[in-house]
This record gives sequence, structure tokens and C-alpha cells, in this order.
Amino acid sequence: MGKLSGQVAVVTGGSKGIGRAIAGALAEEGADLVLAARTGVDLERAAREIHDDSGRRAIVVAGDLRTVEGCEQLHAGALEAFGRVDILVNSAGATKAGPFLGLDDEAWLDGFALKFHAAVRLSRLFWPNLVESNGTVINIVGGLARTPTPDVMIGGAVNAAFANFSKALAGQGLRDDVNVNTIHPGQTRTERHRTLMASRAEAAGVTPDEFEQSLLQKQGIRRFANPEDVANLAVFLCLPESRHIQGTSISLDGGGTAGLF
Repeated sequence: MGKLSGQVAVVTGGSKGIGRAIAGALAEEGADLVLAARTGVDLERAAREIHDDSGRRAIVVAGDLRTVEGCEQLHAGALEAFGRVDILVNSAGATKAGPFLGLDDEAWLDGFALKFHAAVRLSRLFWPNLVESNGTVINIVGGLARTPTPDVMIGGAVNAAFANFSKALAGQGLRDDVNVNTIHPGQTRTERHRTLMASRAEAAGVTPDEFEQSLLQKQGIRRFANPEDVANLAVFLCLPESRHIQGTSISLDGGGTAGLF
């Protein structure tokens, strides 16, 4: 029996990448799962794989978390299936990069809609359930919250707002006995990351391996993260022995963040 046996975890962005890895790791520790994303086919595949690997129950709720209706659908689906929620992992969200003058209002609004507003709405919807179970919230934010750059302005602004919200939510968690912590992954080898690296390498006239090596040298780190690195930390923050860790923001970037905070 895993240390999370009997608990139910809701994981957004649970069909691929970091969210998928976190979902699988939580199941291995005994949790049942509610996976959320937009694409039903990918979600169903992830749920089958997780069940086959861990034996845990995994249901899916496909919908657009950028909308109030999508968030409410996820909340209702989780409670209908399990009647309780112990862990909420806000991992969904990708923002558009590019030069400042090329980013229109739609790109900014879309960036905040999924990663920031969905996390706020889901935290609010699930909060009474998390209070009842003395549960845990894990927010997957990103290093751009601490290291803004002109080429990824939307991501940096969204992450900074998300990190600020997470810290405030942790204060509410102290009042209500809900643990809230934040993980700031650096560049992580997801499908999206590999596609981005290939595109940037082609634009630079080098191979993807050459481009990645140049980035590693520039950042002074040994390697990029794997989704499993983030998953292992997320699971640890959900365990009873880490209960005294509250309101922290942990960088998982191989030492790439140069600042103190």
C-alpha cells in the first residue's frame, strides 16, 4: 500500500508532459486520479496506461479549463466519481512566446486564461473539499516567474502572477489546514519542449543536439529536467512527512536560476 492510498488527486494537464508524469507517480504511491485536459483521446490513453501500470482508478474529464464552465465540469466530475478530493495539481498551461510587438491582446488573454485563471478557479472550487480532507495543492509554475525575459513576456507575467497567488493561497492554507506549495521547473524534456528545440535549431542552422548543448553551456547546467524529476518532487510534497513544508517555491532547474530567490 502506498503512502497516498485512499486519496484522490486531480491533475490538470494530465494527458502529457509534466502533468502526465505527476499523475503516474501519484498513482504509483496509491492515489486514484482525475485527469483533465482538452483532448479526450490523449486523456483516455493516459488513464489506461496509468491503470495498467499501477492498478489505480483513473477517470478523465475533457474540457476547456480556460472557461468557467470547463472548471465547473471538472469539479463536478471529480466529486461524482469519488465524492472527495485530497490533492489538486494545477499543471495545465502554455503561453505564446515571441517578440513583444508580435504578441496581441488575444495571446495575452489566452496565456492568463488557462494557466492562471483556471488555477484560481479550480483552487476556489475544490477548496472546501481540500479543507475537509486536510489536503494538498501543488502548483506547477516555472522559472520565468523569477527570471523575466523580453522573448517570453507572457509566460513571465503569468508565472509571476501565479507564484504570487500561490503564496497567498498558502497563507489561506495555514488558516484552513491545506498545504500549498509551488514548483518552478526549468526547461523540461516534454514533447512540446522537443518540438520547440527542433524549431529553434532549424532557425539557427544547427542540429537539435547542437542547439541544446549550446543552451546547456550558456546556463551552466548538466542537463535539462525530465518530467519524472518534477513528478518525484510533487509526490514528495504530498506525503505526510513533508507536511511542514508550506508556502515554498522550489526551483527544479539544475541550478540554472542564478538569483537567491
